[in-house]
Amino acid sequence: MYRYDEFDAQFVHERAEQFRGQVARRLSGELSEDEFKPLRLMNGLYLQLHSYMLRIAIPYGTLSARQMRGLAHVARKYDKGYGHFTTRQNLQLHWVQLPQVPDLLKDLADIEMHGLQTSGNCVRNVTSDQFAGAAAEEIEDPRIICEIVRQWSTLHPEFSFLPRKFKIAVTASPQDRAAILVHDIGIAIVRNDEGRVGYRVFVGGGLGRTPFIAQEVGSFVEKEHILAFLEAVLRVYNEAGRRDNIHKARIKILVHQIGVDEMRKRVEKEFAEIKQTGVLALPREEMDRIAAYFAPPAFQTLDASVPEFDKSVQDNRDFAAWVKTNVHAHKIPGYAIATLSLKALGATPGDASSEQMDAVADLMDAFSQTEIRVTHEQNLVFPHVRKKDLFALWEKLVPLELASANHGLVTDIISCPGLDYCDLANARSIPIAQRIMERFSDLDRQHDLGELKIKISGCINACGHHHVGHIGILGVDRKGVENYQILLGGSGAEDASLGEILGPGFDDRGIVDAVENVIDTYTTLRQAGERFLDTYRRVGTAPFKERLYAR
Repeated sequence: MYRYDEFDAQFVHERAEQFRGQVARRLSGELSEDEFKPLRLMNGLYLQLHSYMLRIAIPYGTLSARQMRGLAHVARKYDKGYGHFTTRQNLQLHWVQLPQVPDLLKDLADIEMHGLQTSGNCVRNVTSDQFAGAAAEEIEDPRIICEIVRQWSTLHPEFSFLPRKFKIAVTASPQDRAAILVHDIGIAIVRNDEGRVGYRVFVGGGLGRTPFIAQEVGSFVEKEHILAFLEAVLRVYNEAGRRDNIHKARIKILVHQIGVDEMRKRVEKEFAEIKQTGVLALPREEMDRIAAYFAPPAFQTLDASVPEFDKSVQDNRDFAAWVKTNVHAHKIPGYAIATLSLKALGATPGDASSEQMDAVADLMDAFSQTEIRVTHEQNLVFPHVRKKDLFALWEKLVPLELASANHGLVTDIISCPGLDYCDLANARSIPIAQRIMERFSDLDRQHDLGELKIKISGCINACGHHHVGHIGILGVDRKGVENYQILLGGSGAEDASLGEILGPGFDDRGIVDAVENVIDTYTTLRQAGERFLDTYRRVGTAPFKERLYAR
């Protein structure tokens, strides 16, 4: 994984000290809140409902054991002993105190972490597939280009004050685990007919109050020209994006208004001009230098057949259930990928305590090549586990409440913080998620239902990705009362689609029953082998609506 060079280390420490001076000026009254706001946002500091919130960048979702212990430390020292892993593969601390933030940033800088560009109208944290470097089907490790983009976009002089925030995601597998089609720019690593590796680039995706699926703007961008292409896209957006209306400022609105053909034409013109200069052509030696940071760990030569693993699956029903949903194929024989669920019964989706983070760091050292990934679905992943160690790992995860066998199932819910924390929210999200998890807590029932992704947002900003949930739930305000709309048919995967609102919403007492009604309709209508999404796409909204709103 990437390690800071001397420039990186100096840079983040200097920025932490610079912000210390800005905080001192705010506390003394020299800066008003309005004057301080753009300064704190560029360091990832928000003022929320009850306190300040710090968003910590986790580039492409990758953490070392040392960094995980550092996050446990800052959560314990500067917050209330826990952090919230987000859909942007970041960590948020929701109870920080402004006078302590400079020390917090200094502690983060010491472990090669920061909050830079996790907010503001700039290129935010670049995200990727949580199985990067381990997935059997990937073309190459997508974190290499993610790191190159991170370095290029950090404090980019032309793109630090865009019309609106900008998000980029990268995948290298046919199965899109990075949700690239709902990003401002989505990059798919592909191989052309001649065998060369390059990039397929999608532009104009996003959720929020006006959701869109991204459209293809570059069908095959050569590796050495990817930064020039991204610069062309951002330059077109920076020049033509709206700045007069915050709700119409994202690149998705520009693509929608001018059309993808015109967007493609403008980008190709800029791209040609930038390529002529040669300034952004990526030298092979630089690509190789960055790639070397992501060289595979020292895998052992193991047999694909692991009798002790097979016996544990046979002998232990609970372990077998966990393996079925939370263990995935690895590209190296004898290894596996393991998902640690942050969706235990009664838990807040995405939350982890300092004690859990410290314990996970110890398990990383013992079982996962000292490495872990944060997923955009608010879970954690051990990317490199020997199959013979999986049972021992699972046994240690159980008392930590990190072994729920529910990855991809109905209780593996994405939820934003909602009205419990966020001053933009209209409704609570966390209690609704917890009550749905309780209603469907029976593991046999969950496994019988199969893949079923529920995503909950407490407002139209869609931080819970409700538009792309198989079942999406949107909290709205109805004359001062929390109300919840149901959307069906969304997907953030390679078959991306936006959910459709089913009908009138439900109050906080009726929403869980309504979700169960929808799921019962699915179990009545499904055919052999169908997921919820398959059934919905086959039958449409009518039977779900008819049963849900029957009088």
